[in-house]
Amino acid sequence: MPGPDLGDLNEKVKQFKQMNLPGWRIILLVALLFWLGSGIYIVQPDEVGVVKRFGAYERTTEPGPHYRLPFPFESVLTPQVTKIQRLEVGFRGSTAFTAGSGVQVRQVPEESLMLTGDENIVDVQFIVQFLIDNAQDYLFNVANQDKTVKDAAEAAMREVIGYNKIDAALTDDKLTIQNDTRDLLQKILDSYKIGIRVVAVQLQDVHPPRQVIDAFKDVASAKEDKSRFINEAEAYENDLVPRTRGEAAAIMNQAQAYKETKILQSKGDSDRFLYVLEEYRKAKDITKKRIYLETMEEILSRPEVEKIIISNDSMQRVFPYLPLQRSGKAAVNGQGKDGGVN
Repeated sequence: MPGPDLGDLNEKVKQFKQMNLPGWRIILLVALLFWLGSGIYIVQPDEVGVVKRFGAYERTTEPGPHYRLPFPFESVLTPQVTKIQRLEVGFRGSTAFTAGSGVQVRQVPEESLMLTGDENIVDVQFIVQFLIDNAQDYLFNVANQDKTVKDAAEAAMREVIGYNKIDAALTDDKLTIQNDTRDLLQKILDSYKIGIRVVAVQLQDVHPPRQVIDAFKDVASAKEDKSRFINEAEAYENDLVPRTRGEAAAIMNQAQAYKETKILQSKGDSDRFLYVLEEYRKAKDITKKRIYLETMEEILSRPEVEKIIISNDSMQRVFPYLPLQRSGKAAVNGQGKDGGVN
């Protein structure tokens, strides 16, 4: 098979060079404009722009339109610095719907099982919320930011749980544990210069291991009963003691009043007797008569005293007074069932 004709090929190349093609310059100019325009970028309100020149940090830009040198000279990263990010430790949540539950949770026991200060094991599941505080440190100082934060959060929680007793973790010291863990986690991340600010550490679920949870429930129930009995006893004491003290004070006041009354009454009777004695010594007959009249007046003025008035003529008879009506009533009242007198 004969080879190509080199002479004919050279002739065609010369003809192509002699052709007038102005369009390639326009194409080159348009491509250059597109390449230069690729350096325009926009930073959103919740972001900052971190410009890299040949892979090294160059500058940080605020939200708005900006320009950088086109590829391959400069590139830009735009991390969200106002968005609160969330990490789950001890469990993994899912929004997948299952029968009877809106959220499916997967336990991660290698992260959640921790040793307390009194040598008990507790299952701690918590959430860490954080945001980017320094974009340059966040992007360039640590390679895997989320894993670093999760590992540091787990270490901080284990340390805090380690100097607390299990009762504190299960009952009323959860807020203190959350705050202590947040502060310790922030110190650890600051030492890494990772550029992250911890917003909150929230305990989601704290309970004993499932193998002994029934025994812990029995202990907690017994403690609740103890607290309830103590509260009931204190309430009974708080009700009985003041009431008893009030009754004792009332009795004391009544006795004091009775004492004062008797003293004043006795003093009055004594003064009255001395006054009558003095008058008696001055006029014995008149005083006797006056005492007699006053005494009879006091007796006869009583409504319960039965009064019988007998004239002088009646007093001269053998039987000046025979109470027939009273005898008749007594006979009627004493009549038996057979009509006789009892």
